[in-house]
Amino acid sequence: METIKNRYDFVFYFDVKDGNPNGDPDAGNLPRIDAETGNGLVTDVCIKRKVRNYISIIKSGKPPFDIFIKEKAILNNLIDNAHEDTEVKKKEKGEKTEAARMVMCKNYYDIRAFGAVMSTGKNAGQVRGPIQITFARSVDPIVALEHSITRMAVTTEAEAEKQSGDNRTMGRKYTVPYGLYRGHGFISAHLAEQTGFSDEDLNLFFEAMQNMFEHDRSAARGEMNLRKLIVFKHSSALGNGMAHELFSRVTHKKITGEGVPARNYSDYEIHLDGKTFSDIFKIIELH
Repeated sequence: METIKNRYDFVFYFDVKDGNPNGDPDAGNLPRIDAETGNGLVTDVCIKRKVRNYISIIKSGKPPFDIFIKEKAILNNLIDNAHEDTEVKKKEKGEKTEAARMVMCKNYYDIRAFGAVMSTGKNAGQVRGPIQITFARSVDPIVALEHSITRMAVTTEAEAEKQSGDNRTMGRKYTVPYGLYRGHGFISAHLAEQTGFSDEDLNLFFEAMQNMFEHDRSAARGEMNLRKLIVFKHSSALGNGMAHELFSRVTHKKITGEGVPARNYSDYEIHLDGKTFSDIFKIIELH
């Protein structure tokens, strides 16, 4: 298939209610927060993980939509397997790395989309992916709540004896009462040409962005939903303008009374060129 010929920039909003959208392992799994502003953060890695998981579900992990970075994967084995491809074996020694890179791009969706470092094992080089996503940041400061929870059971006989049969285990859980997050993304037609990222791949990515939270439910994450995905489609590979100028066309407004904390998506309005719009997924073609 032909690779995409247009540049794209996009804005996305999602929210969380009574959940932890992205725990920080360096802070006891507390929700990630900008220490200076109090705004919540969700990493690009977290967003891409959800995209990968969705595609793995609907495409059953089969080439050309297999996933390279997946749970319990041994990456060097996958790279080594590419060197067993018939076409790679035919290449001269100095050409094998590039040939293996092309095989990896062909078989793995996330390499075509996000890129990968594959210079370990038998070496398939490095790929810079056409899709780049920023950290998502909450539009207002968030509050991280800490809850004590009780499990009516223990793990070992020794714990049961210590508690004289009471058998309770205490734990902690962290949630954000409510947070609306905004992130930005960029899709390069020039880098798509290098990885083979096609229009079919692009449509699948937008589908995954819209549905990534629907199959990622857990007690820890509460309610998470994509609220808006606004895509600016440029008329060429180079584009029609600056990304930051396009992003400034999308704004948000809190409509609760002064001093009243937001607790639902209905407490905000999202505007495009100063007006509200009902679409969750909207493509704007630039000329």
